[in-house]
Amino acid sequence: MSNSPAAHPHGGGRILEFGAPLEEAGAAVILLHGRGSAATEIGRMAPAIAPEADGKTIAWLAPQAASNTWYPYRFMEPVDRNEPYLSSALRVVEELLDSATAAGVPDARIVIAGFSQGACLALEFAARGSRRIGGVIAFAGGLIGPPDAERAALPDQSGLHVFLGCGDMDQHIPIEIAERSVERFRSAGANVDFRRYTGLHHTIIEDELDAGRELISRVLTQPAPA
Repeated sequence: MSNSPAAHPHGGGRILEFGAPLEEAGAAVILLHGRGSAATEIGRMAPAIAPEADGKTIAWLAPQAASNTWYPYRFMEPVDRNEPYLSSALRVVEELLDSATAAGVPDARIVIAGFSQGACLALEFAARGSRRIGGVIAFAGGLIGPPDAERAALPDQSGLHVFLGCGDMDQHIPIEIAERSVERFRSAGANVDFRRYTGLHHTIIEDELDAGRELISRVLTQPAPA
C-alpha cells in the first residue's frame, strides 16, 4: 500500500499521546477530532470520559488530520467524492490499532471516540468490521455515505459497545441518519446506547460525557481475551 502523500494524505501526521504508555496500558482510547478542529482540542475531552477508578490505566491517542479535516465533503456525499482522504483517515485508525496491539493492548480493550466528523469516522471504521474493537463513542455522527444508497448488512458486531448521542436540531447530522445508523448496528448484534436529545444543536452535553465514561468502564471490565 502506497505511503505517498497523494495516496495517504493523513499519513505521518502528528499523534498526540498521553495517559498510560501503551506498553503499560490496560486499554486504549483513540480520539478523533471534528472538521476544522485539532487533536489537542479533542484531547481535552479525555478527563471528562475517563473512568475514575481506571483512568490511569488508559493510553489516549489523538491523531491529527491533514489541514484539520478528515475528508473534504459532507459525510452524506458519495463515498468516492471524499477519497482518498476517507480511506487515508480509516488507515490512520487502523495503524493506531496496530500500534496498540503490538504494545499488548488487545482490540477488545480499544475504544474509538469522536465528535462530528470524527464520530462519523469512528462509526464507519467499526461498521466495516476489519477489527473487533471494544467500543465506539460517537458524539453527533452517522455512517458515511448517501443515506438512500444501498449498503450491505454490517458484519457481526456482537461484543461491540456503541454510544451515539445526537440532537434533533443538529444542523450537521440529521437525526434520521443517526437513528438509521443505530438500527444498522443493532441489527448486527452490537450493544447500542442511543440518546436523542430534544432541541439540541451540534454540541456535546454532560449526559453524553457520562455515557462515554460508562461505555469505557464496560469495556475495561470485560473479561480479557484468552
